[in-house]
Amino acid sequence: MSVGILLITHGALGSELLRIASGIFGTCPARTDALGVENDTPCDPLLQDAEQRAARLDEGDGVLVLTDLYGSTPANLAVALRDRRDRVRVLAGVNLPMLVRALSYAALDLDQLVDKALMGGRDGVLLCCARTDEA
Repeated sequence: MSVGILLITHGALGSELLRIASGIFGTCPARTDALGVENDTPCDPLLQDAEQRAARLDEGDGVLVLTDLYGSTPANLAVALRDRRDRVRVLAGVNLPMLVRALSYAALDLDQLVDKALMGGRDGVLLCCARTDEA
């Protein structure tokens, strides 16, 4: 078994990240789903939808929820989901390196996967400096 991965993001960001990551791998290597949140959608139906998606993804190893902007509606929804379900962890600030790392290590236990995904997100943000040729 492996950890399920649920993206809860603004609009289609999560779906697009999953599409791109799946293209990198050739297929999606883990159980995943994406829930896009629009600003005018009431929170109660969104939370019910998130709970149903998490239940489908969780085969006993838990669910890692990746969300985009800490303090935003998608992140608040993710935290509410975490508060209502056991074995759910939430990381805010999702980026493609974080998702690729999470997909690569989905067979780890939930807490180890959190560490790997967090490291991928952090280490995947780099300053690309101008090349200096000293000849």
